[in-house]
Amino acid sequence: MAKLNVKIGKLELQNPVMTASGTFGYGLEFQDFVSLDQLGGIIVKGTTLNSREGNDYPRMAETPMGMLNCVGLQNKGVDYFCEHIYPQIKDIKTNWIVNVSGSSPEDYAECAARIDALEYVPAIELNISCPNVKDGGMAFGTTCAGAESVVRAVRARYSKTLIVKLSPNVTNISEIARAVEAAGADAVSLINTLMGMAVDIEKRRKLLSIGTGGLSGPCIKPVALRMVYQVAKAVQIPVVGLGGIMTAEDAIEFLMCGASAIEIGTANFIDPAVTIKVRDGINEWLDRHGVADVNDIVGTIE
Repeated sequence: MAKLNVKIGKLELQNPVMTASGTFGYGLEFQDFVSLDQLGGIIVKGTTLNSREGNDYPRMAETPMGMLNCVGLQNKGVDYFCEHIYPQIKDIKTNWIVNVSGSSPEDYAECAARIDALEYVPAIELNISCPNVKDGGMAFGTTCAGAESVVRAVRARYSKTLIVKLSPNVTNISEIARAVEAAGADAVSLINTLMGMAVDIEKRRKLLSIGTGGLSGPCIKPVALRMVYQVAKAVQIPVVGLGGIMTAEDAIEFLMCGASAIEIGTANFIDPAVTIKVRDGINEWLDRHGVADVNDIVGTIE
């Protein structure tokens, strides 16, 4: 069996497979399908300082080779997570990572500070890029100054591994990556969803309640691969790749483009055991090609 251990800054993963925020709940929902302690990390659903109701229904729509969503970060807030969810997950031996969002740098920082106090949550993923929220995320994630302001505010109050999730809805994603690196990010993850829209031609109306939503699934993989490749060349910090990963072969493509680890999102809705299958598939590929360590294929495409 090949060595699958990878590192994201100081964060040590037993394998490079993690779950993408918003597609795996709090992890507990998937216990009947996968052994959670076999995953490299679990990134729980988006968490904000205060509770959010999210957007009105309908807020999901199927598209060719993908899906649109405008859930809008529905959650019960960080205090609910700390008091009710954390006690249920803290003893499961994997890397628990909380996806954090907010409407201002101060909101982000306060939410992160409360999570910083949780012993068994070694990292957060900072969502500066969610395209489904009317305030906050979109503005911060699409400019260097906005992204940097949030990361600096959080870095001042958060002491553990800080992963910043980047938006693809920008002109030059490498510039944003360099900005958050300079502001104190330990790693970047990309890509978040692409902005999209769907129409019901019989009713002559938009399919989603707010009109637009985040596009995910296999259709965005070529864009994600290109951006991961560009960002991995532009920064010195680790890159986590995501966007349309359905199989081990997809994951290996991201690793070869420069990602040190990957996240699986939409595929969880199709096959709740896909994460373990991808982990095993990566190992089988490495064995078949005589590669002893998964790190040996990171960033190796010519």
